[in-house]
Amino acid sequence: MLEFSGISKSYAKSPVKAVDGLELRVADGEIFGFLGPNGAGKTTTIKLLTGVLRPDAGRMDIDGIDIAAEPLRAKRRFGYVSDNPELFARLKAYEYLNFVADVFGVSSLDRQQRIDHYAGLFEIKDVLHGSIGSFSHGMKQKLLVIASLLHDPANWILDEPMVGLDPKSAFALKEIMRQRSRDGKLVFFSTHVMEVAEKLCDRIGIINKGRLIFSGSVAELRAAQGADSSLEKLFLELVDDEAEAQP
Repeated sequence: MLEFSGISKSYAKSPVKAVDGLELRVADGEIFGFLGPNGAGKTTTIKLLTGVLRPDAGRMDIDGIDIAAEPLRAKRRFGYVSDNPELFARLKAYEYLNFVADVFGVSSLDRQQRIDHYAGLFEIKDVLHGSIGSFSHGMKQKLLVIASLLHDPANWILDEPMVGLDPKSAFALKEIMRQRSRDGKLVFFSTHVMEVAEKLCDRIGIINKGRLIFSGSVAELRAAQGADSSLEKLFLELVDDEAEAQP
């Protein structure tokens, strides 16, 4: 379970809060899509959640653990795929995966089984002995996804995970999300691809200018907007309505 309680974050050069009083709860077994325009606060929220940034105010709990108070314990509860797959260029891919597995205390048997499974699924098993610096953006993205799953986290947090993936790999990623949800694990991901969010998510959250302007199912958003439209159209209408309401 993820819980945000009054989370706010500002950057020194901006008069607008990047995240402003965020209140949100995501339950185990959910696939939750986090949506918003560029600069809305999606990546900042995820970096706060994963401990990359510290909030100015508020509290974030991961399975009941306050990440600010117990960061190491909390970080063992999630796997994280960042929006920028820049990894250790001089390491070989298998060296990086073993390093991550060592950090999380994954046994030799479990790590090998998981590396074999996911590297086969994403079709990079034959390049694991190559240096990461020689990898394309898409290959680095696949490697980051695999690394995030090695310790079989209860919570999987992904920031724009489809970027750089070919269609077959994107399909595999979505199937992993669905399977983890079926297993009672939580998936929280940001995306600009509305079709993916509409088909995949149990619930969505829409953030704009740092404020959460909607949280619920797509059906609930349709009811709130009074229109039986696609998520893309509903999203654009809601963001435009919010902009017009601003003083």
